[in-house]
Amino acid sequence: MQTLTNARACLIFGTDTGNTEEVGDKICAELAQLGCAAEMMNITDVSVEEFEQFDFLIFGIPTWDFGGIQGDWEDFEEQIASAQLQGKTVALYGLGDQLGYGYYFVDAMGWLYEHVIKTGAQIIGSWSTEGYFYDESRAVNQSRTHFCGLAIDDDQQFELTDARIKNWVEQIANEYQQLHAA
Repeated sequence: MQTLTNARACLIFGTDTGNTEEVGDKICAELAQLGCAAEMMNITDVSVEEFEQFDFLIFGIPTWDFGGIQGDWEDFEEQIASAQLQGKTVALYGLGDQLGYGYYFVDAMGWLYEHVIKTGAQIIGSWSTEGYFYDESRAVNQSRTHFCGLAIDDDQQFELTDARIKNWVEQIANEYQQLHAA
């Protein structure tokens, strides 16, 4: 049986301002509290072959302006499509501004989800939309009850970020354990 503590884990992020990296640092710190040492890499410094070596991947992406995809992830689009992630577990987190860009809130995370799901990866970590105030999002399910990963709005709800990260990491740890229980 594979457990989270013995899984090869990596958090891969793209960022322009450093915010997605900062959230990634907090996620890795919470994972460490649970006994999971996750490597952290910028998408600019990794190849598909490298991240195919991990059992558990966490991908972080911000949304820019009116639904824009962070440039480094967009440049990596073809590599994502060719990735062999069958048997891998993936969780996603995205940053956005639900007030300033309420019709595009965490759209980039939805874009990334659409690409990753095609690779055969098992995606965990959907997150409730409760407590968010946005108009539209490419990252929500059809019933609008859950995002495809952790949604962070450090612009409008910064005071909720740390608690959301802590709760989400506990959630994905439990989901990972359940998924890999033998």
